[in-house]
Amino acid sequence: MKELTSDILVVGGGAAGLSAAAEASAVGAKVTVIESDLHLGGQLVKQTHKFFGSKDEYAGTRGFKIADILLSEIERNSSNVEVMKNTTVTGYYPEDGMFTAMRGEEEYFRIKSKKAIVATGAQERLIPFLGNDLPGVYGAGAVQTLMNVYGVTPGKRVLMIGAGNIGLIVSYQLLQAGVEVAAVAEAMPKVGGYWVHAAKIRRLGVPILLRHSIKEALGDRVLEGAVITELDDKFNPTGNERKIECDVICLAVGLTPTTEILSQAGCKMKYVPQLCGFVPLRDRTMRTTNPDFWCAGDATGIEEASAAMVEGRIAGLCAAKSLDLPVKMEKFDEYWSRLDHLRAGEVGEKIRAGVSLVIRDRWED
Repeated sequence: MKELTSDILVVGGGAAGLSAAAEASAVGAKVTVIESDLHLGGQLVKQTHKFFGSKDEYAGTRGFKIADILLSEIERNSSNVEVMKNTTVTGYYPEDGMFTAMRGEEEYFRIKSKKAIVATGAQERLIPFLGNDLPGVYGAGAVQTLMNVYGVTPGKRVLMIGAGNIGLIVSYQLLQAGVEVAAVAEAMPKVGGYWVHAAKIRRLGVPILLRHSIKEALGDRVLEGAVITELDDKFNPTGNERKIECDVICLAVGLTPTTEILSQAGCKMKYVPQLCGFVPLRDRTMRTTNPDFWCAGDATGIEEASAAMVEGRIAGLCAAKSLDLPVKMEKFDEYWSRLDHLRAGEVGEKIRAGVSLVIRDRWED
């Protein structure tokens, strides 16, 4: 069986993973990036909207353009970076410090790395309801992939479930593509995403129905409509229902961190509701309780891509420093300043509360 070696293995080629690889390779680390998709960039390649934040995190730039910027940065140090796309890390075995991976459906191999950065992102949540297995029921990420990667509209009339940022942004992107959005149903008593996103779709005539959720998908062989129900303040159905004509139901009901590799590595984990699931304990360098593993991005808790990129920078910088490479540690304080800025104010209150439960100043070596 083929066995590869690397200074730093980066698991995940999205916003956090690319940023980590760029930072570590720039100081001479030999980095291997493994990405399960056919392309690098992760969720960035689906993002046609302009980012918020600051100029350091490319505010005013569309997500897919940011992916190109990060790829260009890696290209400048291409002699230090090996990229493996269409490849899945299938496991980590602590008894010999070995990763296993599968490229495509044929090539199975092992990887030995001195250090690892886990930037595996997140998985979409789904909710149970009658008929949720009908063709025409999608996760929001699948809809974005169809439209923004492959140029295919999912249908003609969409019911969006969830008024967080993803639900609102995907609703606007559907409208831009000429797809009608019948309504956005949100179980909470207020919109969860930024008001600027909600205002854009409201101006275009899309109703946002608060305290509503889906009860049933209608149809025999394909989706033909949906029944939504009003909820009381305890999220129980009130009995007030309405039928929505649609050929697509898009579920934007949250994400869950993807952390299996971290668990296999013996990293201490904690369930933190504010971060949307089980996440690793880590110090300010993004190092976990396993001294050879760092983490970044949505695998540490669900947050904006801008924060994922900064966490990736921190993880890449500090993993490289652990290899005694010539790292300028003044960058460390700069990156944390940028991360604190992104998490400031009312919008970041939940994230700050969640991070405070899992972060430590440092581990004892």
